[in-house]
Amino acid sequence: MSAKKWLLTLAAASLLLTGLMPGSVSASAPYESYIYNYWEETVAVPAAYLPERAVTGKELGIGDFLDPSDMHVSEAGNVYVLDSGNKRIVVLDDTWNVIRVIDSFMNEGKEDGFANPAGIFIDGDEQIYVADTDHQRVVVLTTEGSLVRIMEQPESDVLPQGFQFIPLKVAVDEAKRVFVVARGVYEGIMQFEEDGTFLGYVGTIKVKRDYGDYFWRLVSTNAQKAQMRLFIPTEFSNLDMDGKGFVYATNIDVGSREPMKRLNPSGEDVLKRFGYFPVAGDIYYRRTVGPSKFVDIKVLGDGMYSALDSTQGRVFTYDETGNLLFVYGGIGNQLGLFKTPAAIERLGDRQLVLDRGKASIVIFEPTEFGKQVNLAVRHHYRGEDAEAESYWERVLQLNANYDIAYIGIGKAKLMKGENKEALKYFELGMDRKNYSVAYKRYRREVMKEHFGTFLSAGTGGLLLYAVYRTVRTRKQRRAGKHEAGLS
Repeated sequence: MSAKKWLLTLAAASLLLTGLMPGSVSASAPYESYIYNYWEETVAVPAAYLPERAVTGKELGIGDFLDPSDMHVSEAGNVYVLDSGNKRIVVLDDTWNVIRVIDSFMNEGKEDGFANPAGIFIDGDEQIYVADTDHQRVVVLTTEGSLVRIMEQPESDVLPQGFQFIPLKVAVDEAKRVFVVARGVYEGIMQFEEDGTFLGYVGTIKVKRDYGDYFWRLVSTNAQKAQMRLFIPTEFSNLDMDGKGFVYATNIDVGSREPMKRLNPSGEDVLKRFGYFPVAGDIYYRRTVGPSKFVDIKVLGDGMYSALDSTQGRVFTYDETGNLLFVYGGIGNQLGLFKTPAAIERLGDRQLVLDRGKASIVIFEPTEFGKQVNLAVRHHYRGEDAEAESYWERVLQLNANYDIAYIGIGKAKLMKGENKEALKYFELGMDRKNYSVAYKRYRREVMKEHFGTFLSAGTGGLLLYAVYRTVRTRKQRRAGKHEAGLS
């Protein structure tokens, strides 16, 4: 029996046992859960996350949310909901108790408030940054709601004349630099010092046009050129920070092969895209629906990140190298499906999705499959391949068609020097690059094992023969000179 057949049999038995175990997740998902294989075919996999419950403002006793636009979970584990329609911030603890509601603050002795705020971020000191969109400012508050400072219209020679600062989303790194996605800004993400000094743009999206457009522009009249679409960069839609100060950002360039970016401090995109296909959500979609359009991104740690697609209401999760790990969510009325998804966050091992259309927060709990995948990826990222291998084996027991698990086990065996075993797993995972590495090592291993003694003996013989020839030649030359009377 081949390894894959053996694993399929084991997976069927494991799934049966898992279903019989008490406490196991038995609810069926209201959405399709899938990934894509090497051949870019859709492969069904067990759901990685299942909806646990939905939280509404009414349930919390503070009245219904109205057009909530953003959400952020602080390092302390508190959930901050930007309830834009009600012009307030709702602060919750990790057990969904209301800590406080901030709907106003004192500004120079007068009561002030928000106007259509669109973005919120909480830094490591639990300070609240609000993109107060219609007031054209970023408001910084203490966790209790007291005003710290306000960042308004920046002044710089870099900015065009008549520039209007309309912040939409905001994020802050550990150095207190503030990153702002602003409406109508195509140069990139605006970067500010802690005191509000404008530093410049990061992550400018390069414009691309095909040669067909270029040709038609050359032969068109001025009137036709005026009607053609402009080749201008697209705007960013949202952003998040990782622990190293890198900015993860999404843009709204529909159809782009790079709608997600990881920007280093120099503003260069360093997101790894080594998976089978682009890090762009669905690679196949109905023409009437269109490609994935990402409205938020969340860094999960250990190289993983999740992106929220508003087109199909799906959450796509990737590992550090750009491998798609799993997909969940969708558009609909059932629990776990969304009407207008707006933001995604992580609370412990759960994921939260803010649904603006339903005015609720949906809490997703990881299934056994999701837990094992997450643990395997995290251990591999930390260089703990031996631990990762055991979790990947568990993943294969739950789903034998998960190519990434074969590759993960192959990498673990490669690290342990089990090159022949690694070959088998890389072949099952269709990982040609690592298969070549394992094959090279295995070939060297075989050569050393079977030809080492022979090669050593042959080399030694050749050296002895070379010495013998050298000595004999010298003796012959010396004898010739003696006979000729030259010595």
